[in-house]
Amino acid sequence: MNKPPHEIFKAYDIRGIVGKTLNTDIIKTIGHSIGSEAKARGLTSIAIGRDGRLSGSELSHSLAEGIQKSGINVLDVGMVATPMLYFAAHELCNYSGVMVTGSHNPPDYNGLKIVLGGESLAAESIQNLRVRIENNNFINGKGKYSKQDITEMYLNCITSDIKLARPIKIIIDCGNGVAGAYAPTLFRRLGCEVTELFCEVDGTFPNHHPDPSVPENLYDLILALNTTNAEIGLAFDGDGDRLGIVTKDGNIIYPDRQLMLFAADVLSRNPSGKIIFDVKCTRKLAPWIESHGGKPIMWKTGHSFIKGKLKETGALLAGEMSGHIFFKERWYGFDDGLYAGARLLELLSHKEDCSETLNSIPDSINTPELQIKLEEGENYALISQLQKTAKFDNPEQVITVDGLRVEYKDGFGLIRSSNTTPVVVLRFEADNEISLKRIQDDFRRVILQAKPDANLPF
Repeated sequence: MNKPPHEIFKAYDIRGIVGKTLNTDIIKTIGHSIGSEAKARGLTSIAIGRDGRLSGSELSHSLAEGIQKSGINVLDVGMVATPMLYFAAHELCNYSGVMVTGSHNPPDYNGLKIVLGGESLAAESIQNLRVRIENNNFINGKGKYSKQDITEMYLNCITSDIKLARPIKIIIDCGNGVAGAYAPTLFRRLGCEVTELFCEVDGTFPNHHPDPSVPENLYDLILALNTTNAEIGLAFDGDGDRLGIVTKDGNIIYPDRQLMLFAADVLSRNPSGKIIFDVKCTRKLAPWIESHGGKPIMWKTGHSFIKGKLKETGALLAGEMSGHIFFKERWYGFDDGLYAGARLLELLSHKEDCSETLNSIPDSINTPELQIKLEEGENYALISQLQKTAKFDNPEQVITVDGLRVEYKDGFGLIRSSNTTPVVVLRFEADNEISLKRIQDDFRRVILQAKPDANLPF
């Protein structure tokens, strides 16, 4: 048996480099472990799908074989966006599915996102799959294999729910990710005039990386908006579960501001509804939610953690700074970039000027995500040490739900460990440049006290 390396079992998923830490034998073994876990939970079938990566087809085949070895039936929905796999899991397989995807990682990466009985496996649940393999704790049987094309079912579900008040001219940039196979059709069916950028699925990502959270990846979209009569630009990540938004005048509307727009809309129909957001989001979000009659809940970063919190609290909407938006109102509660794009256009179709609406959402001075690169494991040790010893200058509140988010009277600073790579992530926001510098200086002092050789990016 090919034992998988420890480091591919991440906090929210399984992810590795194909040919190095991930191959067909390893995937088959993990599939057997997933199937055994599903069997132990009383499940009978699992949907599987894959994104557009070059390794997807053979890894998906091995995954199916591994799951079937446990006696679980496999429904293969083929090359789909991750939210389409979640949709198939909800509609056809007892809320159980596995997506073969490397998300926004480089082309040589791939991995698995796993949902069993409605639970997105994260943290301990992912490690339990590894432990099951190490203990040779498998259930054996012979599951059946079948295929189904769910495209029409998924597209019809969205187009029957979402109606645009007027047609909108849009540009979509799929970065050669799998969303390119579905997004143009979806938005044309909603009545949009669609200009396509890089919608041919190509796992080598020849034009730019499919990650809309990185501003450079939106330059082509910004240029296209500048040189056409389109009203708005939408960008999708490699597996279609995240959305990027660009206005006609080239402004990037980051996900925490997208969430303000969506929250106001959801709360207009559901007064006192709960809205979840992650620790990276703007400090303007909680007061905005409260001012629209909602209850804000700050939580850990990570799509699996957010989904767990959604389930626990019954919240109607959630979002995180990386671009995952989760609609529970009128949708299933999983992160879906295509559906979020459709909801956005539904909202904007009632407005005369899309850009004016988006640009009017409250904003602040802030930094992008900054990173301190460390050795494997050092990231967790540093955060643990700072949580015990760090003394900040005049904080209003120190939130430790995920790292350290320090609220000051005029801004915030955040330091937390990445759950996918050996880095710590920082983000800063303030009312003005002077306050921003003061907050960064405070963090610089505290970090260097704990780790004098840290190479700080600010």
